Amino acid sequence: MSDDSKRAPAPSLDGFTQEDWDEVSDNPEITAAEWAARRPFAEVFPDLAASFAARTPKKLISLRLDQDVIDGFRATGPGWQSRINAALRDKLAGR
Repeated sequence: MSDDSKRAPAPSLDGFTQEDWDEVSDNPEITAAEWAARRPFAEVFPDLAASFAARTPKKLISLRLDQDVIDGFRATGPGWQSRINAALRDKLAGR
């Protein structure tokens, strides 16, 4: 047995070795018949699609807030931007 047989395959330029590509090559390409048989998401999952449609899409805006307000909300963990939105919504509702 030569020393070369113990070495890992050399990486290719894109960062993947031939062994990597061989490992995932069992995923067949979609056929024309499968492509033609596709159905819209809303048809396949109507309940899930309806729940997405019922949501009001958020708008990206630029808003200047005091640093202590940002720090306070950020300190509450992930979802802090949504909590700012909820606080503003509560204020509009008079709560």
